[in-house]
Amino acid sequence: MGPMDPHCLEISMSQSITHAYEPGEPAAAYQDDSALYRKVTLRIVPFLFLCYVISFLDRINIGFAQLQMKHDLGFGDAMYGLGAAVFYIGYVLCEVPSNLLLARFGARRTFTRIMLLWGIASVCMMFVSQASHFYLLRFMLGVFEAGFFPGIVLYLTYWYPARRRAVILSIFFAGVAVAGVLGGLVSGWIMRDMAGVMGLYGWQWMFAIEGAPAVVLGLLAAFWLVDGPQQATWLTPQEKAHLIEQRDAEHRPTNSHSSRAFIDALRNPRVYLFAFIYFSLTCASLTLNFWMPLMIRDFGVHDVLWISLYTVIPNAIGAVGLILIARHSDRHGERRKHFAACTIGGGIALSLLTLHLSSFAAMLGILSIAAVLIFAALPIFWTVPSGYLSGKAAAAGIALISSIGITSGIVSPWVIGLIKTHTGSMDNALYLLTALLFMSGIALLRGVPEKRVVG
Repeated sequence: MGPMDPHCLEISMSQSITHAYEPGEPAAAYQDDSALYRKVTLRIVPFLFLCYVISFLDRINIGFAQLQMKHDLGFGDAMYGLGAAVFYIGYVLCEVPSNLLLARFGARRTFTRIMLLWGIASVCMMFVSQASHFYLLRFMLGVFEAGFFPGIVLYLTYWYPARRRAVILSIFFAGVAVAGVLGGLVSGWIMRDMAGVMGLYGWQWMFAIEGAPAVVLGLLAAFWLVDGPQQATWLTPQEKAHLIEQRDAEHRPTNSHSSRAFIDALRNPRVYLFAFIYFSLTCASLTLNFWMPLMIRDFGVHDVLWISLYTVIPNAIGAVGLILIARHSDRHGERRKHFAACTIGGGIALSLLTLHLSSFAAMLGILSIAAVLIFAALPIFWTVPSGYLSGKAAAAGIALISSIGITSGIVSPWVIGLIKTHTGSMDNALYLLTALLFMSGIALLRGVPEKRVVG
């Protein structure tokens, strides 16, 4: 996911490294490697994980808001789908520049700026009264949040060698499901029980309450985060040297923010293959993020609180399953077959939702299987592209794959909204998503050479 030599993907996630350079010495044994990375993880991962959960919650909470917002403001399914898509127009336009700014100006300032601005935009969603306001604020939210996820990906490469990053990344991808769990537990309650307080709709309170934490976290980021091991006052000089040596063993420092970095990424044909795979996968994952509440309503549940609570089940199962599948992939040192199994299995599960079984438990179970497999494919996918990007183009390459692939966020909600408006059903959309998931799995199997991690 970050800058690294392609051959570094051959290193096992479980293989320990016992030697590091000491300051001023050619080499010295470092005996407590695991303890050091545990220390780093406890310092930076919980905070960034919380930030990512809040960012995704602010991105997808319109999936819950639509249960009331469309009625209160007169929005249709197609209008809502377009509003969900507009977010990704701003996101795509600004994602690469934002990641290059992180490489130039550092993580602390970049993450602070991103969180403060997206938090303000999210809170301002409570003032939407017509479609133009909805579209504008969703666009601005996309502009402000752009670069946060690829920034995290790049930031982790400053701290962790390749053999450790897949498990760490699986934690962040679990944040997608955790955001769904949190949204399910909180959003329905806010919309039902806060409706009418101070003359505001329930969905207005939801945007205000769920957007405010991003502002607070943005302020904290300025004091909690550092740009890299060199600036970490909580590390000893020996620990800094070990982290830097392990990082530089994979790739030598380069000017990833240079004017040629973006051109180098554009010239790499595999960037476009990975972008297509990511596009297909995120078409499905975003459908679950944005449309799951409506899908559960179509299962026969109509109370907004119970709809939101039932969304917790697929998301919670997805969070646990995602980490277990990612660890299985790491333990066996295999990516391509794991990814294909997840995407093809997830596609089959989505197609089974068109059966419209009379059993609510069966339909929720099928939806949960789809969530597990589709969510689990995300961290497995992101362990692959970094092996094919040179250090020079890594920052731009990661952002380019993400920004091209995430155009699914522009296409998918809008197209699904149109399909549902014209047919009254999501069945045709689910068949389309199944085909895309099948193609993404086959594309990775056939288009990317196998790189098995050596234990």
